[in-house]
Amino acid sequence: MKVGKDNIVIKDIFTTADVLLPDNLALEKWSVIACDQFSSQREYWERVRRNIGGEPSTFEMIIPEAYLEEIDIEKEAGRISAVMADYYCRKIFREIKDSFVYVERTQPDGRIRKGVVGAVDLDEYDFTGKESAIRASENTLVERLPARIKIRRAAAVELPHIMVFINDGGGTVIEPLAEKAGALPLLYDFELMEDGGHIRGMRVTGDEAEELREAMRALQGESGTLMVVGDGNHSLAAAKRYWDDLKLSLPPPEKENHPARRALVEINNVYDAAISFEAIHRVVWTDDPIKLASDLAEATPMGEDFALRWVSGGESGIIGIKADCTGNMLAGMQSFLDGFVARNKCRIDYIHGVESVRQIAADGSCLGLILPAMDKAGLFETVESGRVFPKKSFSVGHARDKRYYLECREIR
Repeated sequence: MKVGKDNIVIKDIFTTADVLLPDNLALEKWSVIACDQFSSQREYWERVRRNIGGEPSTFEMIIPEAYLEEIDIEKEAGRISAVMADYYCRKIFREIKDSFVYVERTQPDGRIRKGVVGAVDLDEYDFTGKESAIRASENTLVERLPARIKIRRAAAVELPHIMVFINDGGGTVIEPLAEKAGALPLLYDFELMEDGGHIRGMRVTGDEAEELREAMRALQGESGTLMVVGDGNHSLAAAKRYWDDLKLSLPPPEKENHPARRALVEINNVYDAAISFEAIHRVVWTDDPIKLASDLAEATPMGEDFALRWVSGGESGIIGIKADCTGNMLAGMQSFLDGFVARNKCRIDYIHGVESVRQIAADGSCLGLILPAMDKAGLFETVESGRVFPKKSFSVGHARDKRYYLECREIR
């Protein structure tokens, strides 16, 4: 905590953490992609399962969304808790105390995305639209939180796929670490499975950690919104809800320092050249996909501002939409689809990657909607104005660019 100009107290809402990393394990098998990826492509996750071959892995501590509809959440939460306990008993973790982790992720396209893993203060985060230092970028579907809360309540450790943006046009927080990377202690350096690229992590402590904290304080002093959640909105919201419930039963000293008050995330500069915002596409299963495309076109203001492509079987087309911004275009489309799905009791899924949409829609059983890309320049302006984007508006990069589970932290 620091007192800034005009005696305004600036809190350290992004701090070092006691990070857990696996010791003497095959990291290529330990680290798997975020659970919300490839949600309609079980063959991806089956390949992951075969690749791991029973070795210790973060795969055993998550529930891929591809399986959510057929599992018992209570049983899965218990299973995950037992796996974590087993990993502790086998002493597979080493603890990296009071540190940040500077991360360089070489994406499949060769660009290197820079980030820092640390802990955010959940008391400074809000996903309901209230003013706060850390805010959600999209609508949070509260019905998706209970399952995640059950898993977190049963878990001894957290393992994040959450990515949080900072609005640092001057490159003052993360970029200085890139210049010192060669001198920082190396924690890991390996190829990610399933064509996920390469990742290196270095320990940041001492003077370098304090310099990062000072840069974050300076950045916070310039704007009320310090961070916007880019990926993992619902995971962070579940952590928040769990903490808000837990702290009601804690005395004040425990509230201050309880590990569940914080959540492990990776922060990224929204202006990092390796970061791009990719559209999250829609697939809707219906008896008459072509009619759905026609109905959507009729319900949407016609214009040339945005081009929404659709595919089903061997057919395809474009719906021209009039809207003053991407957010309004998405809001209108999503409202129509939500109504259609509710009336017809059909299924909708949110897909990363154009080719994945084409593959899923190829048999003609569903309508694939391919959304235009979103300009990232307006992200902070939108959130700071008190608005959020509709659910599943954009993704940070392509599917295989997503964060892989790797670092862990105790939350009990």
